[in-house]
Amino acid sequence: MEPAAGMVRPEVLKLSPYNSGLTIDEVVERYAPERVSKLGSNESPLGPSPKVAKALEGSSERARHYPDPASRRLRDTLATRFGVVRGQVMVGNGSEELLSIIAQAVLRPGDRVVTLYPSFPLHEDYAVLMGANVDRVHVREDLMVDVDALVAAVSRPCRLLIFSNPMNPVGSWLGEDELAQVLAAADRDALIVVDEAYAEYASGGGYRSATELLRRSQSSWIVLRTFSKGYGLAGLRIGYGIFGNAALCTLLDRVRTPFNVNAFAQNAAVAAFGDDAHLAQVVRLAISERERVERLLSEAGFQVAASKGNFLFFSCGGNSVAFAEDLLRQGVIIKPWKQPGFENFARVSIGSVAENNHFMQTVEANSSRR
Repeated sequence: MEPAAGMVRPEVLKLSPYNSGLTIDEVVERYAPERVSKLGSNESPLGPSPKVAKALEGSSERARHYPDPASRRLRDTLATRFGVVRGQVMVGNGSEELLSIIAQAVLRPGDRVVTLYPSFPLHEDYAVLMGANVDRVHVREDLMVDVDALVAAVSRPCRLLIFSNPMNPVGSWLGEDELAQVLAAADRDALIVVDEAYAEYASGGGYRSATELLRRSQSSWIVLRTFSKGYGLAGLRIGYGIFGNAALCTLLDRVRTPFNVNAFAQNAAVAAFGDDAHLAQVVRLAISERERVERLLSEAGFQVAASKGNFLFFSCGGNSVAFAEDLLRQGVIIKPWKQPGFENFARVSIGSVAENNHFMQTVEANSSRR
């Protein structure tokens, strides 16, 4: 064992580096393409609401002061929208931080954690870091959620049930009836965490936010959301959680760092949350382009998962890392999936019309050369 490895807890050695994707600058430095379409991180091609820029005008003076440690204005705004009190809302440096806080506060060595697979890696990584055991419920061959298998898994004792709805990276989802079935079957002593990072894109087709169903539940629960996707604030790092009860929120609040969300992010989030018209425009573009890109990929012979996110998960027909590298040379960034069993799949974000055209033209050109 290397000396450095001997300095850390054994759980750290079980973790793989997070696949955060490449930046535009990295691709330009590596291949110098004529243009770059960044379609690896599910960012909004329309960016944030114009109200965000207005809210941040002349705010540089705030940089010398600590932000509100309780994010009171933002939490009040969110509480009003979700019909809860401020004490049931926690704000984080991205919803990723809230995932870390939940794991640190709740999980013990040997605890059982149930999640869908393939997963958002941090759902598993933070659990593994705390010494918990992850029980994966794999999607079906058609890449939809195996509801029967999930019900069977959650009905057995577990400490934490955590999954995305819609799923990341696959994009499939639990409809209202299916979600109700899973929640009804869940072990009553488990904490239920539903990650709804892509909920803004998931309207229609039987989808319903877990907050509406969990209000009637006797279980402890948290629903996570983010401003990184539909609201276009990925660079400011801000997410939030709605808790079933204020007592649990207060306890988990002890785990976060005191000034975890900067002042610019807090103000930007309030402004973005108040522009429903901009959000609707973002969602309309994503849905129409998602349908178009899905059709083009299917016509080109790729297996494509049904999706309610602003992305598509598809089989590359071979190793996804090599496939993605071919696209990088021509300036298209997608995310090759690396979790075991899905190394031949990649996830592509839905960008602007021009970015999506660039992606499909590059895929077609590479396919014709093979």
